[in-house]
Amino acid sequence: MADEIATGPKAPTPRRGTLLGAVFLMATSAVGPGFITQTTEFTIQLGAAFAFAILVSVLVDIAVQLNVWRIIGVSGMRAQDLGNKVLPGLGYVMAALVVFGGLVFNIGNIAGTSLGLDALFGLNTTIGGVLSAIIAIGIFLSRRAGVAMDRIVVVLGVAMILLTTFVAIASAPPVGRAMTETVLPSQVDFLSITTLIGGTVGGYITYAGAHRLVDVGVTGPDQVAAVSRSSIVSLLVTGVMRIVLFLAILGVVAGGVALTSANPTAEAFEHATGQLGMRLFGMILWAAGITSVVGAAYTSVSFLVTFSAKLERGRNWLVVGFVAVSAVVFALLNKAPTTLLVLAGALNGLILPVGFGVLLFVAAKRGDLLGGYRYPRWLLVVGVLAWLLTLYLGYNSLSGIAELWG
Repeated sequence: MADEIATGPKAPTPRRGTLLGAVFLMATSAVGPGFITQTTEFTIQLGAAFAFAILVSVLVDIAVQLNVWRIIGVSGMRAQDLGNKVLPGLGYVMAALVVFGGLVFNIGNIAGTSLGLDALFGLNTTIGGVLSAIIAIGIFLSRRAGVAMDRIVVVLGVAMILLTTFVAIASAPPVGRAMTETVLPSQVDFLSITTLIGGTVGGYITYAGAHRLVDVGVTGPDQVAAVSRSSIVSLLVTGVMRIVLFLAILGVVAGGVALTSANPTAEAFEHATGQLGMRLFGMILWAAGITSVVGAAYTSVSFLVTFSAKLERGRNWLVVGFVAVSAVVFALLNKAPTTLLVLAGALNGLILPVGFGVLLFVAAKRGDLLGGYRYPRWLLVVGVLAWLLTLYLGYNSLSGIAELWG
């Protein structure tokens, strides 16, 4: 049984592979099937003006993650442990929200892998989803599970960016117009901005990279520079993927093609590069889904293991069980994969403001939990402003859930 995922000894000098693993764990958790669907739909609706929404969302995402990574990294405690320090029992509430949301997300992520394998090989969606879950389980059952996870999310994350960049170049988007719209938008759509933020740093995604650094011991005031740098890079990786996907779709839309099928991303890729585009779409969607499955399972379980030494010892089996349950529910649940992704996105918006608010309270009022570290006032102010926006996101997500099940 692998023991690499368990908390390790503190390292004075972070290894590059460790930091890259944390960066891409967060980034690939954010770049899931829902991310791809959202980007495509908003590009179709807004055209080049969507560039402004991407810029604003990336800036807000950085504000959130700079705070989350720094507070968790400096304290050396996971979010739920900080919650229990603030108010006994609060950490259990945070864990329940994240684990439940992560489970729904994982079902949606497995659904995304099934759609990817369907586009890639024409495989039955149920079989494709279960097969992908087995692959994810294999990662966590490997002898060095933590190292395997770090490497796989990096490789697949880079592959997604390169493949999407190829399609973006082939679609010949109007880059100049997109750059102009980035700073001088002809249309500002607040719904697209709030949706992007919720999909990039909502739910378990907020904590994926920071919890990974805690597990490998990259914590404490002396690691602030490395932790902060990693948080920014993770959002930039996500932003790059968002931009190249946006340009790939924009090139097709600007060329006068009306994307009207039930799978507009696949249709756009096929218009840009022919039959190869459909296969590339399948590979990108599968990679996005499988890395999100890994990220959701790992991070959700990280909210449970500190409550009991027995849970910590059985951590890998908990992760395996989490993926297995997600796969079984996916196979049995009579809901379309796209419906599951919508529900997952709605739950994201509900979870984000709760945990983020607790962490900001720690930064503002509980300096003792930060080991005497003097938290930057400017960063706290930026965080509070971002938190107010997350409250709006949470309110919007309620209507999304009501619409889905109403």
